[in-house]
Amino acid sequence: MMLALALAYAVAPLATDMYLPAFPRMTEGLRTEVTGVQLTLTTFMLGLATGQLVIGPLSDRWGRRRPMLAGTAVSALAGVLCALASSVEVLVAARFVQGFSGAAGIVIARAVISDRSPAGGAARSFGVLMITGGVAPVVAPLAGGALVGPVGWRGIFLVLAGLATLMFLGVLLLVPETLPPQSRHGGGLLTTFQRMGGLLSDRGFVGYTLAYGFAFGVLFSYIAASSFVFQNVYDLSTGAYSVLFAANAFGFTSTGAVNRSIVGRFGPRPLLRTGLTVMVTCSAVLCGLGTAGRLVLPLAAALVFLATSSLGLVAANATALATARAPQAAGSASALLGSLQFGLAALVSPLVGLGGERTAVPMTIAMLTAACVAFLGGIVLTADAPAARHRPEHDRTETFEAPGEARSE
Repeated sequence: MMLALALAYAVAPLATDMYLPAFPRMTEGLRTEVTGVQLTLTTFMLGLATGQLVIGPLSDRWGRRRPMLAGTAVSALAGVLCALASSVEVLVAARFVQGFSGAAGIVIARAVISDRSPAGGAARSFGVLMITGGVAPVVAPLAGGALVGPVGWRGIFLVLAGLATLMFLGVLLLVPETLPPQSRHGGGLLTTFQRMGGLLSDRGFVGYTLAYGFAFGVLFSYIAASSFVFQNVYDLSTGAYSVLFAANAFGFTSTGAVNRSIVGRFGPRPLLRTGLTVMVTCSAVLCGLGTAGRLVLPLAAALVFLATSSLGLVAANATALATARAPQAAGSASALLGSLQFGLAALVSPLVGLGGERTAVPMTIAMLTAACVAFLGGIVLTADAPAARHRPEHDRTETFEAPGEARSE
């Protein structure tokens, strides 16, 4: 089941980045400008954000399997429509549908884990998803670059449609219903909005959600500007930049793996605080040196590595702690987490580009701003927040923990 959920979580990052190497061919094939092709990426991210806000709460009402199966089926069909698009306008629309429906895999995978695990066990399982989410953006452009020659950009979208089909089969065969009927709400949209409003009135939930979303904002700020910073400012070759990018992705995923192995011993809150402290400290030093004009390449690379690697301690633990505060509305909680994450992703790219392509200052300011908000949410707002509400034991199904693993409340 974790394998199926990990694939469901990875399809959206793959669909985000796999077609990036094909942008030049797409501008020629669709007879459009670069901005038109870039719009297909923006609309996909907006689809991911809005889709989670809709599908997550629906899963609290109808259960997890039906929305997840429907979303993955539509995502596969949208991939085929992308491959057959005759104009950039059709492709933009199809990409929004692909993102909106593909959001089911992300938002419901988190909800399924929350249904089945207490906070400590959830942090370990969320760690698997975070590792998958860290590897996919690195693998995707490499796979797209290898595929664009033999199959073209349309073939890449057919590959994505095939992955969505595989995800559908994985959910169908391996993921049971994890939300029992007695735990679902029977109301309509009003009940859904009331539940989401209740989550937003919970200071602890809001704090952990801000920590999660804006910690990813640090990563997105780096991703959006790093190619210009390290290649234009520091004159790295494309190959050297690729190695640096892969090293940072390895740092994030390896820290996530370490977190998964030690969270049962230390608990999610101390590890979250450690990750946020490292993130905001490194971002502050990075920004200070950058604005002072003293940010040499070795320091820039080391500080970026530490700041992005600390996300491995933040993401899984913030997710586990946030969803633990919403045992009866895990789908809505997951939706708010994911919509903030991908909403920020859609906003960050144009913002970090405002300062030009030959300075690192916009990237460092964006990273520090996001890190400060994450720190404020995860440490300050949750400092004296009341304890999380726990679902009664008879409503909780078995966890993902192996026999003998210690549980951390």
